Amino acid sequence: TTMSEKKTTLITVDDVEYNLEDMSDEQKIYVRHCASLNGKMESARFNLDQLVGGHEYFYGLLKNSLTADAVAE
Repeated sequence: TTMSEKKTTLITVDDVEYNLEDMSDEQKIYVRHCASLNGKMESARFNLDQLVGGHEYFYGLLKNSLTADAVAE
């Protein structure tokens, strides 16, 4: 007979590991909130990188356009 291994999920908080299964229901909710917020912050950083890149691109086009107009005058 083989014994099935109990799955453990370790959560690290301030360099201390905690077993998720040993946490209270309230603590498990906090873990889920933190994980969700981490994902949202990652997505926001990605979106901000895109926005900054797009702004730099169009700002460059504007500067080139203004320079071209000044040269044409």
